[in-house]
Amino acid sequence: MKHLFIFIIALLFVGKVEAQKIYSVNYSSQADVKVYVVDYESQADLKVYKVKYESQAGKNDGKWYFVKYESQADVKIYFVDYESQADLKIYFVDYESQAGWKNNEKKHLMY
Repeated sequence: MKHLFIFIIALLFVGKVEAQKIYSVNYSSQADVKVYVVDYESQADLKVYKVKYESQAGKNDGKWYFVKYESQADVKIYFVDYESQADLKIYFVDYESQAGWKNNEKKHLMY
């Protein structure tokens, strides 16, 4: 019984870490990460592809699914107006295969 309990807890933790379910908050104080959308791919820390279904969300690989409710999110972000305010700079890509990290030093922000 003890092993079953540990296994269930481990599954819950692993599921939490792997999914990239994102919620965009209204105020910077509510956010886990402040994000700035850059104009050019070369300026980005992370290239993001917005997936259509939750099941397509990646494992911290730039495939984001935007949830409708804050309680469903793994990471809460706030889109800032200026690059200097951002923890993370992203660029939205058109194809899933383009998604991914360009600056691995920032990867910890999305866990």
